[in-house]
Amino acid sequence: MHHDDAIFIDELDAHTVKTMIHEMQQAQVHAGVFYHRDLNELKNAVLKKFSVIRAAGGLVRNDFNKILMIFRRGKWDLPKGKLDPGESLEDCAVREVKEETGLTGVTLNSALTITYHTYREGTKYVLKESHWFTMNASGEQTLTPQTEEDITEIKWVDFHEIDSYLPKAFPLISDIIETAKQKGLIAF
Repeated sequence: MHHDDAIFIDELDAHTVKTMIHEMQQAQVHAGVFYHRDLNELKNAVLKKFSVIRAAGGLVRNDFNKILMIFRRGKWDLPKGKLDPGESLEDCAVREVKEETGLTGVTLNSALTITYHTYREGTKYVLKESHWFTMNASGEQTLTPQTEEDITEIKWVDFHEIDSYLPKAFPLISDIIETAKQKGLIAF
């Protein structure tokens, strides 16, 4: 239960939630584990400290079985963005892929996974819940990076080369790719 890079807490109160959030911001900490008998009570206590933002994006494959990756703020990523009021997650995912890449012919296939990551905006903590979908882009289409979103490059990456991009990607991108492999949605 004790690791140099992990935090384990088995008491639940406002102080311990704050402690976990603080500790998880340390560079040497890679995991935080809360142990509590009631998952809903734990979830509610933690979520009180966060603003939740819902987003959606896509793992896009083309006719040549290549995956679309974007380069944003020094990291390889997949296109995604925040859900607009009244918008479905599916519509959001397609819209964000089109806006961030310039693609026009995008077909949504199926739900893939949901990822969560946190960050800080000033004094507020944000929990971003991202819903991922598999998509196809057909034909030869012009790729145009959405520079207002700090996207500087877009690239179709061969399945056999994808692992070489992951060290320079956010950790959750590896999780998305691995989930797609495990579900047989992409073949390598």
